[in-house]
Amino acid sequence: MRVVRTRAELEAARAGRLGEVAVVMTMGALHDGHLALIQAARQAAKTVIVTVFVNPLQFGPDEDFARYPRSLDEDLKLCEAADVDVVFAPPAEEVYPSGPPAVTVDPGPMGELLEGAWRPGHFAGMLTVVNKLLHLTAPDIAFFGRKDAQQLALIRRMVIDFDLPVEIVGVRTVREPDGLALSSRNRYLSPAGRQTALALSRALAEGATRPTAPAIRAAARAVLDEAASAEPPLVLDYLALVDPDDFHEVPHDYTGNAILALAARVGTTRLIDNTPIFIVNTGLTATGEVK
Repeated sequence: MRVVRTRAELEAARAGRLGEVAVVMTMGALHDGHLALIQAARQAAKTVIVTVFVNPLQFGPDEDFARYPRSLDEDLKLCEAADVDVVFAPPAEEVYPSGPPAVTVDPGPMGELLEGAWRPGHFAGMLTVVNKLLHLTAPDIAFFGRKDAQQLALIRRMVIDFDLPVEIVGVRTVREPDGLALSSRNRYLSPAGRQTALALSRALAEGATRPTAPAIRAAARAVLDEAASAEPPLVLDYLALVDPDDFHEVPHDYTGNAILALAARVGTTRLIDNTPIFIVNTGLTATGEVK
């Protein structure tokens, strides 16, 4: 495994490699969710590149950029054990050599919804760094987690609209045995806070068993309302049942693929989660993968 920190080192590490190249982009603090992405990449490509970069451009002024977990030494051990070929772990000045970019990627109307509404500027920063890293690593395939469903949808849209020569693959959300979706931010949770946070996955599971859009929303909301009285309480940012193509709320009589998505805060920790749902014409629902 080669660890590189500059563009020149990355180009040298990338040169001469035959066969398909896959990239997994991370902000470090790797966990089993990241390892699932790496495993999928390893199965699909001859060369696997992992990027480790905490991107300042996608954090708002009141967000957790300064305290975001950084554990590069441990990340490198995990990457080596996972048979990664190249780790690109650049400093900010290597990614943004002229300082904060004057031109960024506009996420468009989808980027103003849900996470975009709660975190202004987040998606522009995310898409900008993904675009840059796609150009720098030049992969044939890039793997992203489905836990960040809106992010994945926007990356796919950017690749289509910018004619980028890369295939985007979404990988299933990895969960703890108790249902909590894996996240680098989970380590912020106190034991009591973790118990409160389990309401996110419970709400999704309850919603996914219901037959109609109104019933899905109501079942999920009931779980979250109960968790609002826990100690510490769950503070809901949003609960949404959306079309996976544009992330607008689906109507009450909707049938087809949908995503039940939510975001909430437990103490100072903000978590997101979602589940794909297929609402069929018979009025029954079944969880499934959104293509």
